[in-house]
Amino acid sequence: MLGKVAIEEAINPPSELHKQAGMISRDIHPDHEDEYRKQVTSIEDRERRAAQTGVGYTINSHVSPGIQAERDPAIAEKLATEVNDWMYSQIKEKRSTQGAFAALSMHDPANAAKELRRCVTQYGFHGALLNNWQLANNPDGSIKFLFYDQPEYDIFWETLQELDVPLYLHPAPPAGPLHDIQYAQRPYLMGPPASFSNDVSLHLLGIVSNGIFDRYPKVQVILGHLGERIVFDTWRINHWFEDVKKPRGLNKTCKKTIKQYFRDNIWVSTSGNFSTTALQFVISIVGADRVLFAVDYPQEKYEDACGWFDNAEINLSDKVKIGRENAKKLFRLREYKDSESVCEF
Repeated sequence: MLGKVAIEEAINPPSELHKQAGMISRDIHPDHEDEYRKQVTSIEDRERRAAQTGVGYTINSHVSPGIQAERDPAIAEKLATEVNDWMYSQIKEKRSTQGAFAALSMHDPANAAKELRRCVTQYGFHGALLNNWQLANNPDGSIKFLFYDQPEYDIFWETLQELDVPLYLHPAPPAGPLHDIQYAQRPYLMGPPASFSNDVSLHLLGIVSNGIFDRYPKVQVILGHLGERIVFDTWRINHWFEDVKKPRGLNKTCKKTIKQYFRDNIWVSTSGNFSTTALQFVISIVGADRVLFAVDYPQEKYEDACGWFDNAEINLSDKVKIGRENAKKLFRLREYKDSESVCEF
């Protein structure tokens, strides 16, 4: 399928690559570490692979954990500006094939909103990607986790809604006491096997249950990896929300059902989860209109993602929606490479 839109594709300025040393040694196959370093800092490699696999447009974002790992507010805000400026410098002459999500420091919600506005209005970025919670410092120097479902972040959500761009809520590695308690003795469960989905699903369900979507009903949030396992638990979540938690007070902040939030506010991407059976299930629960194609490059390969998707046993109408049409509507994409090509399989 030509003209696919890939929306979870990581990039990192070469000057920041040293900060990924731990992640590379943990998550990248030893034989591919040098290749990964080249890929995560290069627009050219992903452009070449995209052209070979039918991806017409790529939305790039700062690699995890990115700005969210910086605990000093001043350093985090400066770094976010520098990363966004660098990403724009990489794509500004390639807008027929390349776009970006803004990287943001979330220490100060007002400043985050201001930087988001700058990136959207000046650079034409398609929204923001946040690598889960923002790490910060407690007064004693220990790690603090900042979640965006708290009232002080309303100015950020208000700006996101006003600009009419989505937020991609992406995972980050566990840190501090979370790492020490849950993963220090279980290192092979860090990342995609367990920790990523566990942590993002908690954050997203906090956004739901603490009323963000009720206060800002036009806000759109994207989850990768076929929904960070939340979709597969919607019956149980709905049962407990509606039958147990709402009678105990949840109805004060959470007015709709979990399925209604997926219908109105939440999107799911295929990034890094190339299972046709799982995709078919997701479509059956949330509908093909709320699913978006993504690769998860360079952790995953364009060749694997596109080869799987192009041959997945789903109907052509759903495949075209997921592959490109949903993204064209959500991101208000103008003409890009192969955006109007005839889809034949």
